[in-house]
Amino acid sequence: MTATAARPGSTGAGGRAERFARPVLLAFLLVAAADLAGLLAGAETVHLVAKPLLMPLLAGYAALRGAPRLLVAALLFGWGGDAFLLADDDLAFLVGMGSFAVGHVCYLTLFGRGEGRGRAPAPPVTGAGYAVVLVVFLVLIWPDLPADLRIPLTGYSLLLTAMAWRAGVFGPYAAAGGALFLLSDALIATGIAEWPQAPAPDFWVMLTYIAAQALLTLGVLTKRKPGA
Repeated sequence: MTATAARPGSTGAGGRAERFARPVLLAFLLVAAADLAGLLAGAETVHLVAKPLLMPLLAGYAALRGAPRLLVAALLFGWGGDAFLLADDDLAFLVGMGSFAVGHVCYLTLFGRGEGRGRAPAPPVTGAGYAVVLVVFLVLIWPDLPADLRIPLTGYSLLLTAMAWRAGVFGPYAAAGGALFLLSDALIATGIAEWPQAPAPDFWVMLTYIAAQALLTLGVLTKRKPGA
């Protein structure tokens, strides 16, 4: 065996995949920057073009890094949610929310497998804290939500909160990603309820969402074990 062949990742499909991962990550970061800049500038066309590219690029990066299939699936269902939520239509909103919900199920399954492979379980105290935040938020926002969205949003919020709590199984990056995902969707909910919004509300929704998915991906990639 030559010295070159002995270096891990220097040859073979794995090594070639790793070489492609960085350019794909760079493309994701550039598209994310363009999307956020477009939102700040009020350039809706930039957002319409950039947003659907984000999750496929992040999923591609994760796949090239050898991520678990469930992570890639969660990101791609997030892509489906992104695409449907671009339409200003109640049915499209519900379908998009359903796509995100399936993504959260993928995350929860992945986190459950992480616990099964010896990672520390999510702390019950953290779960209790998330539960309190969820109940208080729902009680406050319930009267201002459209009647036909109250039950779907409540069910989705329960699933998202469970995902955010369990994300800590994969370390602090994933835990932060779960919390930011919850914050991003809370910002969307306050917009639906027509609560007062910060300037450029879509910018803050996308900033927290992009950071959430990126941190969840980083957490899984840095904490994964062989076969995880």
